[in-house]
Amino acid sequence: MLPEPEHLSVPVDGGTLAVSRWGRGDAIVLAPHGITANRTSWALVADELGDDVTLLAPDLRGRGDSATLPGPFGMAAHARDLIAVLDHVGGDRVLVAGHSMGGFVAVRAALDHGDRLTGLVLVDGGLAIEVPAGLDIDAVLHAVIGPAMERLSMTWGTREDYHGYWRPHPALQDDWGDLIEAYLDHDVHEVEGRWASRVNADAIRADGRDTLVDESLRRDLPSITLPMRLIRAPRGLLNADPLYPAEVVRAFVDAVPALSATDADDVNHYTILLSRHGAKQVAAEIRTALGVS
Repeated sequence: MLPEPEHLSVPVDGGTLAVSRWGRGDAIVLAPHGITANRTSWALVADELGDDVTLLAPDLRGRGDSATLPGPFGMAAHARDLIAVLDHVGGDRVLVAGHSMGGFVAVRAALDHGDRLTGLVLVDGGLAIEVPAGLDIDAVLHAVIGPAMERLSMTWGTREDYHGYWRPHPALQDDWGDLIEAYLDHDVHEVEGRWASRVNADAIRADGRDTLVDESLRRDLPSITLPMRLIRAPRGLLNADPLYPAEVVRAFVDAVPALSATDADDVNHYTILLSRHGAKQVAAEIRTALGVS
């Protein structure tokens, strides 16, 4: 049984941001999700953290119940939205735990709003990887995230058909369960008798440029003095090669004084959040970063 969150509507530029709140503790975690993901991805981590930690996970603008929020998109806009969530709940300084692209949102929040944060937990994300110059952003996104990008131009006859699209995915099939189905259900809506993803493709392109093409996050990362902890998935988006090879992580740790890193055990880029085994490990890293037992 998945934990049922409280649903918040937070005023932001252009409208309202949909946010899930789990727990009621004094320790607060802001949890941005991946580039085409949604807030439901944090449900198992919230369950592992328990009621003594408050976890706030927004649908980032352009996704889920925040899909109709307009641009501008990009990491700075998402970071501003995080601070709006913090202000809405009356928080002072918090930990940001970001998965995948959410890690880049966390890094931008540290650069732009560092006085409101206590530290970062980067869940298989947040470290800018170099890509060849001059490539079309759609080509880059298709190469990096594959089916997650392809689905944005597709439709299905039923929700179950959408589940069927994802069911054979090598990163999901071994851990298929209630959370993955709830996560997928939150992604789609019915349009003229067909089911389609609610993700705004323009948001994905803008955010992809910001994380994959713009070099500013890579350049400015060493200036962050807040403690940053990367938890790396040993397998990647297709349950094979990791998103971050070990030697790449070592180079980042050597170059960024505030950064440390650890490897998760037996998970991939998706199941580090979407499996109970992965969620336990992420929750443990968050508790360590919060200084709570």
